[in-house]
Amino acid sequence: MSKKAYINWKHIQAAQAKLKASVEADPWRLSYHQMPETGWLNDPNGAVQFDGVYHLYHQYVPQDPKGGATHWGHKTSTDMVHFKDEEIFMSPDQAFDQDGVYSGSAIVLDDKIHFFYTGNVKNEGDHDYTFSGREQNTVHVVSPDGFTIESREVIIPHSEYPEGFTDHIRDPKVFELNGKYYLILGARRRTNVGSILIYSSPNLYDWEYEGIFLEGDEEQGYMWECPDYFNVSGKDILVFSPQGILPTTYNYHNPHAATYLTGQVNWDELKFQVEEDFRELDHGFDFYAPQTFEDDQGRRIMWVWMGIGDTQPEYNNPTIARGWQHAMALPRELNFEDGMLKQRPLVEDQTLRGQEQSYSLTELSSDTLRGEVYELLIDFDERPKDFELLLRQDTSVTYQDGELTLRHGESGYGRRKRTLPLESLSQLHIFSDTSSLEIFVNDGEAVFTSRVYPDANQDKIQITGDGTGKVTYWDLATTTK
Repeated sequence: MSKKAYINWKHIQAAQAKLKASVEADPWRLSYHQMPETGWLNDPNGAVQFDGVYHLYHQYVPQDPKGGATHWGHKTSTDMVHFKDEEIFMSPDQAFDQDGVYSGSAIVLDDKIHFFYTGNVKNEGDHDYTFSGREQNTVHVVSPDGFTIESREVIIPHSEYPEGFTDHIRDPKVFELNGKYYLILGARRRTNVGSILIYSSPNLYDWEYEGIFLEGDEEQGYMWECPDYFNVSGKDILVFSPQGILPTTYNYHNPHAATYLTGQVNWDELKFQVEEDFRELDHGFDFYAPQTFEDDQGRRIMWVWMGIGDTQPEYNNPTIARGWQHAMALPRELNFEDGMLKQRPLVEDQTLRGQEQSYSLTELSSDTLRGEVYELLIDFDERPKDFELLLRQDTSVTYQDGELTLRHGESGYGRRKRTLPLESLSQLHIFSDTSSLEIFVNDGEAVFTSRVYPDANQDKIQITGDGTGKVTYWDLATTTK
């Protein structure tokens, strides 16, 4: 192991203080999405509800919007709508995580929260940090309250991972079944295919390697990040984020994707038996590293990073120059219905609604609706043949010849278009924030999530085409400013 890292907190606080005024003044600062106070935010981590409080942890570099050695930032809420920024929960200040407190998960046992994360170490020397030079240790943290740390120790050191893999083994997700605990890790084989490893434990402290939970092929990506297993509506689901999956006509056009598989786990052999091919979780530009948890109401809720890595030179985020980068998408409730995993906004989000405005599609003129921060619901009487929705300066949503297309102009900062074949279009449910769009299609059958950066006062909402139906509009309240 490398020697213990040194955190220069005075430098971090000074850098963060310089960024705050710029972030607070930024008109693209989000109104109701979770974003960093300053600096860089990425993967959601350790999502859990404990003693009535929802905890969201996340990858965080407060002093630099371009990233670096990550901490775990921390936000709390009692209603999943209004969140409070808490003090940083963990920092890369141990020998086993000195180059980043990487992603992980949480589970509650005996009135304590147990966190599991990857401690990242990059050893000195001539290394590529994929095939040599990197340590990614699985670390166990115990907290009595979600705010303080009682213990923190390596449970699976990098040296004890199985042979045949690169140095990229990370992102533990822990779950319980019938009194036994399981831990899955995303991995990259030396043959450059993605895998998911599985371990078991009777007590969360002692872990035994059980083998390969699932492995891919050369077309399914070289690395599978952020694995997540759960059962919802009686269906076994495996979610993960494959890097380098080969694109098809309509899917996997981002450099890294977020996918799910349906299947059945053979618990005797600890193998995930796939029933259907990969499905992409989101068809927009900014969606990666989803993580789910079950709350006290029994809902399966998904957090996701509203961003993605390695997008340049195709597209970029102009907020870097304003002291911050990235955010979380709206949390979504998951259900398995009609043979698919459906994603819907939480019902709690309705508390943000202002006065309701309702129109028929045929009575809307180009000057009827305007808005920047809003919720828009379009219910079609029947499938339109030719439909176009123009919004946010130069973004369009079109449905033509059985294809739904999201297209950005200059305000996409390089984002161009994403298209999904769709036999029927019955509903569009849109959440617009100052610099984001989330478009839920057909009651959660599909979603397009994208950042967008329009100029000031570019707020016209215009609908054209042959569709008939009802349009409902609400201004949404601000929760983050």
